[in-house]
Amino acid sequence: MGPLLLQLAVLGAALAAAALILISFVAFITATEMPHLHRHEEEKFFLNARGQREALPGIQDSPTKQLSVVVPSYNEEKRLPVMMDEALGYLEDRQKQDPTFTYEVIVVDDGSKDQTSKVAFKYCQKYGSDKVRVITLVKNRGKGGAIRMGVFSSRGKKILMADADGATKFPDIEKLEKGLNDLQPWPDQMAIACGSRAHLEKESIAQRSYFRTLLMYGFHFLVWFLCVKGIRDTQCGFKLLTREAASRTFSSLHIERWAFDVELLYIAQFFKIPIAEIAVNWTEIEGEHIVYVTADLK
Repeated sequence: MGPLLLQLAVLGAALAAAALILISFVAFITATEMPHLHRHEEEKFFLNARGQREALPGIQDSPTKQLSVVVPSYNEEKRLPVMMDEALGYLEDRQKQDPTFTYEVIVVDDGSKDQTSKVAFKYCQKYGSDKVRVITLVKNRGKGGAIRMGVFSSRGKKILMADADGATKFPDIEKLEKGLNDLQPWPDQMAIACGSRAHLEKESIAQRSYFRTLLMYGFHFLVWFLCVKGIRDTQCGFKLLTREAASRTFSSLHIERWAFDVELLYIAQFFKIPIAEIAVNWTEIEGEHIVYVTADLK
């Protein structure tokens, strides 16, 4: 079999597998039974800056912060500091300019094997546990599962998902906030603004092989055909949700690993939650914990 035929065969198998995965979780999310969230006893607490255990709040509690930033982290001891320095620098400057602005950053260590929790806890000690909290999961749940744990432990009126690699410039949150506000009036106070790299597609295609470009387009088509309509980039890890939208969507989420974003947006569209897709700055960061084909689908 020639190289081209081999590539086409692999592509066909990959697309078939992707289709089966997508069809499977469409079946899951149309089930009547809501997913059960199991939380280990250790995951119900966080350590304050003095190293003492305190109980985590719940998503059903009334919000006490304007913004919660949830950072899922798996073996991110090296890349996390760059992201945290940028995010906290921005948030602190914003609070100085507007003293009424309040925030928290929740780092969710997704069962890391390195020193991710210790690195994150240094920021808790520096800024205080009212601003930075670290949730250490007993075992790896996957990115979607880690974010859900952070969301369910947040105190913000708005909740931002942000990747630990810092690929998206943190000040772009202002673009998402504007996109969210432009969706008003929000039905039942629910709305979502998704960061998007779709505007960078032509540049990224020029750097990819023909095979990987076909795979990317195949995945996008399946997502559009089976699940999410009208969103070009479902996989960007920079998303801003109102508290009500986060509660509704993550309470219905079944997928905890790769492609959980697709299910999340499918749920949002199912409940007719308005969604804005907003172009953001994005830089590919070295050291991704996913295979390159998956990274291309992001």
